[in-house]
Amino acid sequence: MSEHKGILLYAEVTRDRYIHTVFFELANKAVELSKKLGGCEVSALLITEPNQLENYRDGFINSGIDKVYIFEDEKFSRYDTEIYSQLAINLVKEIQPEIMLIGATNQGRDLAPRISSALHTGLTADCTDLDINEKLQLAATRPTFGGQLMATILCKKMPQMATVRPKVFKPMAENAVRNTEFIKKTIDTSQIASKVELLDFVKTLENELNELDSAEIIISGGRGIGTSEGFEMLNELARLLNGTVGASRVAVDMGIAPKSIQIGQTGKTVRPKIYIACGISGAIQHIVGMKDSDKIIAINTDENAPIFNVADLGIVGDINKILPELIEYLKKTKK
Repeated sequence: MSEHKGILLYAEVTRDRYIHTVFFELANKAVELSKKLGGCEVSALLITEPNQLENYRDGFINSGIDKVYIFEDEKFSRYDTEIYSQLAINLVKEIQPEIMLIGATNQGRDLAPRISSALHTGLTADCTDLDINEKLQLAATRPTFGGQLMATILCKKMPQMATVRPKVFKPMAENAVRNTEFIKKTIDTSQIASKVELLDFVKTLENELNELDSAEIIISGGRGIGTSEGFEMLNELARLLNGTVGASRVAVDMGIAPKSIQIGQTGKTVRPKIYIACGISGAIQHIVGMKDSDKIIAINTDENAPIFNVADLGIVGDINKILPELIEYLKKTKK
């Protein structure tokens, strides 16, 4: 592993045609890792429909990316697991990066294992930290044993692959301007058989509420919420505040909240401007997933609850009395 061939990042294009924010978080980390590897090249893979590059160009230039490999085709207006994975596999075989990093989004979690399996290499999924060890290997850290332990995993083959949760790393505080080279690639997609056809995409209520990756305000519920009806109250508050709803693992295990909105070591990591913890005691497994929020407000009946140790504002009281009054107040002010 002494010969370093660079770091490749996957630049995911969302349904709304913007580069997913996790890419810029990965770019910041990749530049840091690159320095530990002697300043190796940091490149990106972009798969997009035609005439979209200009919308993304400045983002790459300002994020420390040396090269962007671009595949353009009308077929790429929607994600296709088999076509996208084949494009990535072909590029990896061509440029032979030492490390490939992908955001642990729904798309990334589908794409990464297909690539690693085809390349017969390892993949560390849902990482919470990345580093380069003394042997110049990628050291990828992730929760294990139900979040009770953190394991640092090494990959024996190249590329060393990892998916990283959104909001684990911060994007660059200042632009890291590079003279980025944009390289357009071509491929005959007709030679790649796709077994899946997307007929339609319909957002459910849960999809609408579960925008945790980009939410500026998150109202999160724990054991103290008590029932699924209690989460409906949180949903109402979230709508009034233009926020979204999260949950602790305990609430998910109780069956009163879906797994998709779980925050913590075995769920999502978030960094909203305001995090309101309702009926959450503050176990360390939950704290690690939200401790970097700008402002934390905690509501709990137990004045000794650990959540108050990280809260900027603590309210000791019953959420079933406090939240209805807050909701009524917000309704009046919005009239």
